Amino acid sequence: METIHDLPLTAAEAAAPGLTSPDLAPVPWSARSWTTANYAALWISMSLCIPTYMLASSLIEGGMNWWQALLTILLGNIIVLVPMVLNGRAGTKYGIPFPVFARASFGVLGANIPALLRAFIACGWFGIQTWIGGYALYQMAVLWLPGLATLPAVFPAAWGLQTGPAITFVLFWVLNMYVVYLGVDSIKRLLVFKAFFLPVAALALLWWAISAGHGLGPILAQPAKFASSGAFWAYFFPALTGMVGFWATLSLNIPDFTRYATSQRAQAMGQAIGLPTSMTIFSFIGVVVTSATFIIYGQTIWDPVVLAGRFDSKLLVSFAMLAVALSTLATNIAANIVSPANDFANLSPARISFKTGGYITGVIGLLIFPWKLIADPSGFIFTWLVGYSALLGPIGGIMIADYYLLRHQQLDVPDLYSYQGRYTYGNGFNPAAIVALVVGVAPSVPGFLVAVGVLPKESVAPFLVQLYHYAWFVGFALSVLVYMGLMRGRRVGGEMVRG
Repeated sequence: METIHDLPLTAAEAAAPGLTSPDLAPVPWSARSWTTANYAALWISMSLCIPTYMLASSLIEGGMNWWQALLTILLGNIIVLVPMVLNGRAGTKYGIPFPVFARASFGVLGANIPALLRAFIACGWFGIQTWIGGYALYQMAVLWLPGLATLPAVFPAAWGLQTGPAITFVLFWVLNMYVVYLGVDSIKRLLVFKAFFLPVAALALLWWAISAGHGLGPILAQPAKFASSGAFWAYFFPALTGMVGFWATLSLNIPDFTRYATSQRAQAMGQAIGLPTSMTIFSFIGVVVTSATFIIYGQTIWDPVVLAGRFDSKLLVSFAMLAVALSTLATNIAANIVSPANDFANLSPARISFKTGGYITGVIGLLIFPWKLIADPSGFIFTWLVGYSALLGPIGGIMIADYYLLRHQQLDVPDLYSYQGRYTYGNGFNPAAIVALVVGVAPSVPGFLVAVGVLPKESVAPFLVQLYHYAWFVGFALSVLVYMGLMRGRRVGGEMVRG
């Protein structure tokens, strides 16, 4: 078993106050208890969520048949598993969280750049999950209070936000903030509820789809909607990038979890077992149910909350929507509050607590207009998932290149918590990492501006528009090349980098 490097007590005492806190300090060997089963369970729990269902069903709505959608999801999760395990090794070896690990490549102050970028994306996911939970409450409330659907508009038309759903969205947001106020321990019972309810609810939905869709055969016989093989490949590659982007956030901050691992094998095997399998199995349910909606209703319904609203029984819909809301609440706090709270705390460990970081996440989650991000499948995949993968791909490339190609998995832990150590780079920022990040992101910017409607497609070279579809891959590769080139000739860990 690989030796776990604990931060010596003398070094911990000497750590700069602005660079450490109880949440950011290395986890000692004696405090580690996560096994293979724990990591497998973590991924099963995080994968069983409404966005995973919507991820799969959005591919069906986009034109894929069932096996094309599942193959795309499986391939995307196998690809993202690689940086997930690689970055996870540093967390296990040294017991450090993501913001501290990023200090090795970006500098003790420069690490705030990737930490904040990752945190803002978590804020977006928080907003999306909050909107899903709030809309589920709306679907339940409108059955008993039909007047909610006809309330006068109070928001600008450009916002695309109706008054009724806005009310339940804000109420659900307030509930999330109240849980943050109570502390993360208050969510444990809801996580247990989710672990039991969601698998049962998913299987019940699958049974309904097969029964109402006259068996599994007619459902899986639904053909792809692409007019040619060229049309399929044009959709497949950005969809694959979106699948990688779905967990690209966790591929960076996975040390936040692997720092508690009992061994490298535990985190690697647990993730390999839990991530691809649970994502593919739960996605299969989403694919089958979404395909069945076309047979049953004559139209493809990719949002399970909207689908549940089609059921006849008020009590059934109310129960389903309340359960979705509670499950979403549990997922939101566990997956989208803990990590950004660490990232924001890295800015000022003495001033920003878990609760403060949670409140910051909540406010930004409102301002991102999450209802527009998931209004349609193209926006969910091409704008949100592909868009933020353009930021995370380069960060992942820089961190992996630094840790494996330059430092050969050797870090000086005390220096990660010091303003005078080797990771200060003179002023706290590593210029090579910042330049590599900018160069890695730059090629995807024109395509992103086209995707969000800021620039007309005709004003951007077709090559750059197409390049955006490969944002994560392009950014990852470019950042590795640029970072390695810029670091050549610099002294790393006492040795000169030659190439």
